[in-house]
This record gives sequence, structure tokens and C-alpha cells, in this order.
Amino acid sequence: MKAQTFKEKLLGQRTRTAVTDGFIYVILAVLGILWILPIVFMLYTSLRVTPETGIITKLFPDDLQLGFGNYVRLFQDSLFLRWFGNTLLVAVCSCAITTLFILMVSYAFSRMRFKMRKPLMNVMLVLGMFPGFMSMIAVYFILKAVGLTNSLFALILVYSCGAALSYYVCKGFFDTLPRSLEEAAILDGASQWTVFWRVTLPLSKPIIVYTVLTSFIAPWCDFIFVNTIINDAEKYTVALGLYRMINAEKNSFSENFTVFCAGATIVGAIISAFFLSMQRYYVEGVTGGAVK
Repeated sequence: MKAQTFKEKLLGQRTRTAVTDGFIYVILAVLGILWILPIVFMLYTSLRVTPETGIITKLFPDDLQLGFGNYVRLFQDSLFLRWFGNTLLVAVCSCAITTLFILMVSYAFSRMRFKMRKPLMNVMLVLGMFPGFMSMIAVYFILKAVGLTNSLFALILVYSCGAALSYYVCKGFFDTLPRSLEEAAILDGASQWTVFWRVTLPLSKPIIVYTVLTSFIAPWCDFIFVNTIINDAEKYTVALGLYRMINAEKNSFSENFTVFCAGATIVGAIISAFFLSMQRYYVEGVTGGAVK
């Protein structure tokens, strides 16, 4: 009787677990479809062949045709290549400067002990919680006062100057590295700078990749600061260029929407491929930086 009761309890527990797991899987499947649908729609729209203009009156028209005509229009009828080059230049330069700043500041907070260290860390942590666009107006007038508006160099400055405020994840990773390695290098006569470049950084590939990815994505996808600082069409980034393409005139949206989706597909595919190729190191950097 007891054995039968135990089997019934075990069977009931397994049934409840199966029902719970099934319910969770259904929710995850629905969320996955909702997340994928906009991407599928964008790709589908970028391949739509529409007569004369980009006007879409039906989701699945009777004479549905797919092709790469919108991509041809994107490169022939707009400055997309120039915008892409501007975006790549700003993103690469900002990424390099930002990564260097974050690594050096994080290492200093992790390994060095100096006066006002903890208050300075707390102040920087609080300041880093505020969205960057809150300083947009002040940044614009400062750049205007020094004559740096409407330039790609101004964008690089804007994206790079506040980089040190994002030190906390990187610092957490440095805290996990054994100090004995650095102490051995110092006993051999290495300076703190040599220890940083030749001992710490070679052991920090995951957090370096994490920092590079996060530093690259921000300028690559930003619209707010570009829209505030840049006015020359030849200096647009892809975000601002594609936005102005569908808002330049009264009928621009209906005529250029499929071309806009083609440009958005290219931009999204590049950053997605970049992220997926570095995903393993990205996860290692996040988990390693979260230990402390």
C-alpha cells in the first residue's frame, strides 16, 4: 500500500512537472515568434518588388514578386555607402578609445588603492546610471562653442568621453584574476604599466571582447546624438541617413519604405554577425565580470 502511494505521488509529481514545462515552453515559443516576426517582416519587405514606388497596400498581394531591386535602389539612389563609411569610422574609433579607457580605469580601481577611491567609484557608478541623452542639449552647446558641430570627430568625442563610467563589469572581471601573477611580475622588475599590458590583458580576452562589442554597438545604432550634431547629408550615419530618406518629403515614406528596410537589413545583419561570432567570449566576459 505504501509502495503504491509512493508511486502515485511520484507519477503525480512528474505529471505536474511535465505540465509546467509544457506551459513554459509554450510561453517561450510565443515570445520567440513575437521577437522574430519584426525581423522576418523587415527582410520580407526589403525583398518586395513593388510597381514604381515602395507603396505596400497588401501584405501578400496576388502578384507577389521578390528580388534585390530595393538593394540596388539603396546603393544607386542614396548616399548609403557614404553613410555606411561614416558609421564604420565613428564606431571603430569610438570603440578603440572607449575600450582602452574602460580597461585602464577598471584596472586602476581593481588593483590600486588610493585616496577617495571608493567615493569616486560610487560617484561614477551613479552618473553612469543616467541616460546619455539627458546631457544632449549641454553637449550640443559645448560643441557649438568650440566649433565642433557637424563633424564626425564630434561624434567620436561624444561617444568616447564618458566611457569610463561603464567600468563596473570590467572591474569585476579584473577582481577575479589572481594577484600572485602580477606580484611575481613585479618581483621580476616589471612596472605596473608592464604588468597591465603583458600580464593582465593577455588573460582578459573575454572581458576585452565584451567591452569591444558594447562599445561598438552604441555608436553603430545611435540616432539621438547624430540627429542633434550632424546637419550635412554627406556626414550622416546610417541611422540618420535612413531616417531622413523616408522623411525628406511628403511621400518619401510610402515611396522609400522598402528601400529603408533593405538598408536596415544590411545594418542589422552586420552587427548580428559580429555579435554571433564573438558570443562565446561575450558570455564569458559578462559572467566573469559578475562574480564580484
